[in-house]
Amino acid sequence: MKISHSKAFVKNFGINLRKIRIQKKLSQADLAFSYNFEISQISRIERGIINTSIVNIYIISLALKVYPKELLDF
Repeated sequence: MKISHSKAFVKNFGINLRKIRIQKKLSQADLAFSYNFEISQISRIERGIINTSIVNIYIISLALKVYPKELLDF
């Protein structure tokens, strides 16, 4: 995978995470505090600035009460 594709993937993941979080009527703070993340970490993930781990994707999916694949379905 080219670096440009990787960056696009991370950006699209963040956009999808934000969409799902908003649909669930959660703020970034609600999501962050539910599993001991920093609010700024959630913000950076949603903006595609950082690439999060698969473990964090799993934890975020638990907080959002969705299957992890829903976060990757974009």
